[in-house]
Amino acid sequence: MAPHNEDKKRTLKLSDLDLTKQMSPEEYADKLRELQVDLVKMQRRVVERGARVAFVFEGVDAAGKGGAIRRLTEHLDPRGYEVHAVGAPNEQERGHHWLRRFWVRLPSRGRIAIFDRSWYGRMLVEPIEGFCTREDYKRASSEIREFERVLSDDGYIFDKLFLFVDKDEQLQRFRAREEDPLKGWKITAEDWRNREKFEQYEKYADDMFSATDAPHAPWHLVPGNDKNWARIRVLRTAADALHRLG
Repeated sequence: MAPHNEDKKRTLKLSDLDLTKQMSPEEYADKLRELQVDLVKMQRRVVERGARVAFVFEGVDAAGKGGAIRRLTEHLDPRGYEVHAVGAPNEQERGHHWLRRFWVRLPSRGRIAIFDRSWYGRMLVEPIEGFCTREDYKRASSEIREFERVLSDDGYIFDKLFLFVDKDEQLQRFRAREEDPLKGWKITAEDWRNREKFEQYEKYADDMFSATDAPHAPWHLVPGNDKNWARIRVLRTAADALHRLG
């Protein structure tokens, strides 16, 4: 068997993102419909081909993951996809290998799985908040690379997206959530505590990209200061992934 070619390493850093990118409401509306129509068509192809597709969403708090996922799934056949909102493992899950709870959520043939947070918590929140040991963290990148290599070799299609906003934009969104009675549930004391470690999360994220970006499992860094631009970038990335089915 020929060796896997993972020699071409990209340098991905959050500080290199152009957060000034913007899109007008008119352009956004046109592109949104165009991409959503394409995604509906491609979902049919996923079913016809018996493909297994997974999209992984990570990002800083208030970067717009939820809004992007809603636009991604808005017109898809709900029978053909699942969104997994990943939180802390429960007692039963802690009794198994830490990756097991993600294995059991992987899509079967003809389905799409969307992970709102993922196994990358082991390389972000867990080491920063002390939820795993230093040894656990050091092993995580190699365990994740092997996990994703197995999926790729077995024919899974998946991309990983990281949404990012700068600290000033995050503050504005936090305050807007606090002031909106319909969105107050989105902001907690934990969000404010995490904000105090914003730069630390940035560093760990850059290390994560360096250790786990690969041609078969690429990271897509999405500038999120403008929600319209970010949502279109997310949908286009997802559509491009599905077009790899041919």
